[in-house]
Amino acid sequence: MDLGLKGKNVLVLASSKGLGKACALEFAREGANVMLTSRDEEQLSLTAEEIKRDTGTDVFYKKCDITQRNEIDELVAAAVEKFGSVDVLVNNAGGPPAGTFTDFEDEHWQGAFELTLLSLVRSVRAVTPNMIKNGGGRIVNIASSSFKQPIDGLILSNTFRTAINGLSKSLSQELGKDGILINTIGPGRIGTDRVGELDQMMAEKKGVSAEEVRTSMESGIPLGRYGEPGEFAKMVVFLCSDANTYITGQSLLIDGGMVKAL
Repeated sequence: MDLGLKGKNVLVLASSKGLGKACALEFAREGANVMLTSRDEEQLSLTAEEIKRDTGTDVFYKKCDITQRNEIDELVAAAVEKFGSVDVLVNNAGGPPAGTFTDFEDEHWQGAFELTLLSLVRSVRAVTPNMIKNGGGRIVNIASSSFKQPIDGLILSNTFRTAINGLSKSLSQELGKDGILINTIGPGRIGTDRVGELDQMMAEKKGVSAEEVRTSMESGIPLGRYGEPGEFAKMVVFLCSDANTYITGQSLLIDGGMVKAL
């Protein structure tokens, strides 16, 4: 299937590693023009070089702290200046700290809000005028399986990832007339550094090894294993492609069947 992404202009947030990096790689494989971003310029450079080696496609990057409105605005402006437009936006952000309700004060809640939810508000606000001018676009918001089933010990993520789902649904109603399709994807246990860190934290609490935690978690996944970042990225790319012409306002889980909620 031709996904129609060759020559399309794609901006992927938090893309120097993890799920964002996997998405950027898949877009580059489809021939899209890709802009990477994160707070770590050195890692961005390494990731850009790695993607070019893998795909033969040049990718570009700009350092950006997505908790800062001016930096998001500058990032989008740089992408438009470089490519002429932004056809696809993939919203992504590192997870807020793990912990329970009594672990956090106001500043923790504020920080998680700005990182996880307000960054998405600002990035969508920055790209949509350009998308509307050019007749439409695609937006995918990477959240978490917690929008279907809360995860113990991740109260900040549970709260704001669920809010992403509500925002995305509302935006799909408002932006549909402009040809902008917006969807939310919730990863389950995908083999990233973030999930590895969470496994290690759980292992330390239980006094077992991280390998034992992973084995236990995998036993609750019908497919019997953690997902690969590339498996997740392929669904993001599909939803952002010309192959998707009628899916919007949806929330999808990529979790190997782990979440039992309907």
